[in-house]
Amino acid sequence: MLYKNEAMAKRTKVKAILQSDQKDYKATVKGWVRTFRNNQFLALSDGSTIKTLQVVIDRENTDEAILKQITTGAAVTAEGTIIESQGGGQAVELVADSIVINGLADPEKYPLQPKKHSLEFLREKAHLRFRTNTFGAIFRIRHSVSFAIHQFFHDRGFTYIHSPIITCSDAEGAGEMFQVTTLDVENAPKGEDGNVDYKKDFFGKSAKLTVSGQLQAELGALALSEVYTFGPTFRAENSNTSRHLAEFWMIEPEVAFADLDDNMDLAEDMLKYVIKYCLEHNPDDIEFLESRLANEEKQKPQNERSPLALREKLQFCVDNDFERLTYTEAIKILMNSKPNKKKKFQFVIEEWGADLQSEHERFLVEKHFKKPVILTDYPKDIKAFYMRMNDDDKTVRAMDVLFPGIGEIIGGSQREERLDVLKSRMADFDIPEHEMEWFLDTRRFGTCEHAGFGLGFERLVQFITGMSNIRDVIPFPRYPGSAEF
Repeated sequence: MLYKNEAMAKRTKVKAILQSDQKDYKATVKGWVRTFRNNQFLALSDGSTIKTLQVVIDRENTDEAILKQITTGAAVTAEGTIIESQGGGQAVELVADSIVINGLADPEKYPLQPKKHSLEFLREKAHLRFRTNTFGAIFRIRHSVSFAIHQFFHDRGFTYIHSPIITCSDAEGAGEMFQVTTLDVENAPKGEDGNVDYKKDFFGKSAKLTVSGQLQAELGALALSEVYTFGPTFRAENSNTSRHLAEFWMIEPEVAFADLDDNMDLAEDMLKYVIKYCLEHNPDDIEFLESRLANEEKQKPQNERSPLALREKLQFCVDNDFERLTYTEAIKILMNSKPNKKKKFQFVIEEWGADLQSEHERFLVEKHFKKPVILTDYPKDIKAFYMRMNDDDKTVRAMDVLFPGIGEIIGGSQREERLDVLKSRMADFDIPEHEMEWFLDTRRFGTCEHAGFGLGFERLVQFITGMSNIRDVIPFPRYPGSAEF
């Protein structure tokens, strides 16, 4: 057997080989060694599929020094013939004529040996965890989710716009934003009032990392009719839960001449489209993750286990209409529920106006309706200033889409298009008008009813993959105390 020093130009992906019915042809494959048995059978992964290709090496005619370099994690190129497999476990295999060791992996130091690793351990090795079956599957699905979202909006005539990452407005009014500055933080210039003089900063004012592209999307929609953003957003919330990240991605469509019903229809159609796309295009990855989740569920108490397997849960969301009800109706259900009456909820619902927590949302979805839920018409005091006021002067035309295992996955609303009402709401939130004149202009010049929502991208990926921690569905998670890699 030859040991070639130059890389082979031609390459066939493992996925293409395994999906083809063709046999008895020459192929070149490149990838990483998963296992190497008996100095002869090499399991090769190139990331195109969760499956590996068996490469059969002629050990009698291969230099012993080369065989010793074929270790788990090493990068190799193999050239040979694809034939019907002579053993069990695979339909075809590659009988190698030549092999190149592209990159060594010291077996004494390589941390991802073929054994089970905890998710916590793999977070510490996030630069390598792509190579595991679990994270290969997750990130292929993440790609499919992203592609399907763009495809969905493109097919419906939406225009993709890029909203700014650096902003001077707090779209959510939460105040949990990261500062962006070029000032010397230890010796920042001060004004006469003793506060930092941001007029001397890079932008001439206080700037932050955005928490939402919605306000800018509204500007686009009020000229282009249907737009969407898809970009990174940031939240300086000191939370270490399995549902929160400091840096995450948001999809935010905005539609002119649309009301809350239109908004709900769009959200439901989009979620079903994306889930269906993943079921059709990532069956092997979902099957693997379903098996992994089933093993994880066995460790839970019987009453905490999911009644549906992963694919059943995904198909259920595709096949069933989402339940739609108002916040007021939901509060009545929750107040009369057994967990609330027996004070089993961590946050007991005692009166109308309470801000719903994840436990309440999941009860409605998983226990009461047993299907995805869309809640509407929330109290104005617990929602953002830009949401349209209802005639009762108590609630706004808001909507939240709730999913099993996740809780809120989408938040949106019909927007307040009436200038006087919007200015009044800004005053309630202590938002200075002079800082938002550009936003108010859209209500002065050719306003119309419009609506939109924000989809937490990682929460959707988390739902589709069945992963319990959101830090495991983004390549390099950012959260309090951690900004590694």
